[in-house]
Amino acid sequence: MKKIKKTSWLLLIAVPMLLLTVAGCKKFLDRKPLTATLDDLHQGGLEAQSLGLYSTLKYAGYSTLPWLDFNSIRDDDAQKGSSQTDGAEINAEFEHFNYTKDDWATNTYWNDHFYMINLCNKELFTADSLKLTDDASLVNIGEACFFRAYSYFELVKAYGQVPLINFYYTNAAAGIRPKASVDDLYKLIDSDLNVAVRYLPLNWEVAGVNRFPGRLTRGAANALAAQTHIQRQHWDSVVAHCNAVINSGQYQLATNFTDIWKDGLNGVGKNGPESIFEMQVTIGENGTNNQGVQWGTCQNVRQGGATNDWNLGWGWNTPTDKLVADWDNADPRKAATILYSGQFDGGAATGGYGATLPPYDPLGAAGHIEQKYWNKKVYSDPAMRAFTGQIGASGGADWINHRIIRYADVILMLAEASNELGDGATAATNLELIRNRASGNLGAGRSIVPPIPFTDQATMRTAIKNERRWEFAMEGYRFNDLVRWGDATTVLSGLGYTPKNALYPIPQPAIDLSGNVLVQNPDY
Repeated sequence: MKKIKKTSWLLLIAVPMLLLTVAGCKKFLDRKPLTATLDDLHQGGLEAQSLGLYSTLKYAGYSTLPWLDFNSIRDDDAQKGSSQTDGAEINAEFEHFNYTKDDWATNTYWNDHFYMINLCNKELFTADSLKLTDDASLVNIGEACFFRAYSYFELVKAYGQVPLINFYYTNAAAGIRPKASVDDLYKLIDSDLNVAVRYLPLNWEVAGVNRFPGRLTRGAANALAAQTHIQRQHWDSVVAHCNAVINSGQYQLATNFTDIWKDGLNGVGKNGPESIFEMQVTIGENGTNNQGVQWGTCQNVRQGGATNDWNLGWGWNTPTDKLVADWDNADPRKAATILYSGQFDGGAATGGYGATLPPYDPLGAAGHIEQKYWNKKVYSDPAMRAFTGQIGASGGADWINHRIIRYADVILMLAEASNELGDGATAATNLELIRNRASGNLGAGRSIVPPIPFTDQATMRTAIKNERRWEFAMEGYRFNDLVRWGDATTVLSGLGYTPKNALYPIPQPAIDLSGNVLVQNPDY
């Protein structure tokens, strides 16, 4: 198995902190919003700390196997992939819901998110102690609040109740806290995102040029807020935050679905018109100046043995037979999402490069590969493989950005919330935006991904659920969608899922380190 070094951060973020408290971000709310483009913004005293948050976003708990385990491999459309022996424990643990309390991947997920929270608390303490109120520092405060909210939201979805630590401390014992209620955790998330909405800029453009591609914006904060509210079925709030993103005029659907995933030498696809929150990575010629992350590497085609021209990565997070069988071949997104072993990759029209993959063999015979299908949304560009030198035995795709939030999610969240509020017309209009783009923008009257008019709430609800499945296949949305819809038991019971599996057990090392102040989740 390809190895990822375990982080050495203590499981209860018991690292040096200052004892003074920053109780949320509300004290910064007495300032007016920043201007739209921040033309005259200068770096503030928190800039270095803020940039460190973006680097921490590349940690394994956010960007590689642990994130995929929690967010993708637990659904019915994705599976571990790779070879039979590589990470074999994941089959039982995440594909069949035999959760473990102590494993490197699960511990890493917990550790990395609390480490990010720790850094955010430090930055907010610094801002408060130095009384920083200049515009640049307020933007940095918005970034820290966003990343803290994002981290806690991922933890709440994964574990439910977790310790609420919104202060910076130096005494390790001060970091030992019992679990907080989910309501209290969401209060912090809501407060943090309110600050982020207030202080993050509309964009980072000066004279039409984006100075900081991928840096957080007001749209990212509103989109994340919509995600947190849809998880709680706060439909009015979902509509308000989605409309704030839409009405900002900063985003639009990419013209072609395949455009979203391009990561070639010309950079098309990265930070495109649909990008709201995107992890930034890059790598230079022959691997120089490697600022990459293994998001793309861990999912690309894996070929072992002496013949390894198609050893493009580690081969995790692969489509299931069920996804392939359930998905209508007439939907062009299917060919743009699923890469088939032993078949032509479809060429540029479907996001391919004009190559034919080696045949499938479950035993990995010489020259073959062990999975039937691969995630085409991270299919690496041959030109980039050659440019970076990540080919053959050193296969990888460290230059591929993780598209964390994209505009299509805002459109479909608005459709779902509108339908639940009885506004079928708005629901149908927004659903059609996604389906028309999927068709290749053929317009009304088409037979490919045809329009779905509103007839009744239940029918529209089913249509939106299906649309989320096809639009976001292999992107890590489906498991949490199934849980929040109340559909997880029906859809996943055949894989071993029971209602307790909506939440993962708290890592046992964290409980041990707390002296049992932390209490394990029910039924574990």
